[in-house]
Amino acid sequence: MSHHPDPRQRLTPAMRGLLDRVARAGHPPMDALTPAKARLAYEAGAPVLDIEPHKLPRVQTLNIPTRDGQSLPATLFAPSEAPGLPVLLYFHGGGFTVGSVRTHERLCRRLAHLAHCAVVSVDYRLAPDAPFPTAVNDAWDSLAWLRAEASALGLDGSRIAVGGDSAGGTLALVTAISARDAGWPLALQLLYYPGCAGHQNTPSHRLYAKGFLLDASLITYFFSQYLSDPADRNDWRFAPLDGVDASSQPRELEGVAPAWFGLAECDSLVDEGVAMADRLRLAGVPVDLEIYHGVVHGFIQFGRAIPQALKAHEDAARALKHAFEGDT
Repeated sequence: MSHHPDPRQRLTPAMRGLLDRVARAGHPPMDALTPAKARLAYEAGAPVLDIEPHKLPRVQTLNIPTRDGQSLPATLFAPSEAPGLPVLLYFHGGGFTVGSVRTHERLCRRLAHLAHCAVVSVDYRLAPDAPFPTAVNDAWDSLAWLRAEASALGLDGSRIAVGGDSAGGTLALVTAISARDAGWPLALQLLYYPGCAGHQNTPSHRLYAKGFLLDASLITYFFSQYLSDPADRNDWRFAPLDGVDASSQPRELEGVAPAWFGLAECDSLVDEGVAMADRLRLAGVPVDLEIYHGVVHGFIQFGRAIPQALKAHEDAARALKHAFEGDT
């Protein structure tokens, strides 16, 4: 992508003002905290700029069993008690280290309302206690469980989408590729600024390395918690764009579910998101790509201050509705 010589000039006035307020607040950066304290800080900060939670008639606590005998908390959000709703399986962002169903509850409630679908949001296990590839396995186990239990939950198991933001977008991408391999059809991949590449060496990583919320130091911090071995950066389950499998081959993408990308222009991850969309298109996968100008990573949770967040919710919900109706 081409970039302005002064990247801050690309920010909208509202986005620039928000970043200035964050800087003046003087909170310690997340990468200066222990993972436990970083999670608490993220939990406390997540609702501050987010929209008010949409009231829904069905909110149900679930527990999803994993392959190693553990249980993942999850929450089902639905805009109706009626049976047969399609469902989005959602994985929250947070660098595989922070975040939860709670931090992304307002987003999931809004998507359920706007798309008129159920959303199952999963508390996959976090690093460093659960290093790579635990989150990948948890995401896959969640999809397998949802397929098996959809009917019992009153959901339409033939209309399942996967989605997520940031690290959760990575998990959704990897899960979609594995679903293709297993012959499990998915309606859509809904991807807000997913992490796609194994190495942070694109122009956008250099341009937005400091002062745009997802600083280079924070990315390094998250990945140091999640990855036990530097070689993991080249594993396709961490890097679906340029990683390889056990045979040192890149994963083919033909037949993967259609994808909707919502990227932030002023985000370290924007270049790799565009590259991932291009790889999918070259493989014949239907792709819709939206780049929201003048905003930073994480903006979809800033709906009280950043109008583009509301637009991104509406666009994603429209894509979900079309996919569930078979109009992709």
